Amino acid sequence: MPFHYIALVIAIIAETIGTTALQASHQFTRPLPAAICVVTYAASFYFMALALKVMPVGIVYAIWSGLGIVLIAGIGFVVFGQRLDRAAVLGLALIIAGIVVIQLFSDTTPH
Repeated sequence: MPFHYIALVIAIIAETIGTTALQASHQFTRPLPAAICVVTYAASFYFMALALKVMPVGIVYAIWSGLGIVLIAGIGFVVFGQRLDRAAVLGLALIIAGIVVIQLFSDTTPH
């Protein structure tokens, strides 16, 4: 796997951890989750910047935000007991489909 994809995956994982910590911080009233949030968001932006050295910003952001949304929705469901209705699940499936289309058919994405 090319390094820019590894960097993007790390950025997505860090962003997902950061957003989960943000929820757990209760609006930054709990110090440990708040600190985790700040550190992981900084790491996420750093690794996203590394991916941007090779990939266009629109593609990087689409993949980063799209997969982050899907992962956070899953974590919200499993960890925080947040429910997803059919429309939400369909919307998340469309986000995944959009990322797949970009990866398989776009000439702007280095493979």
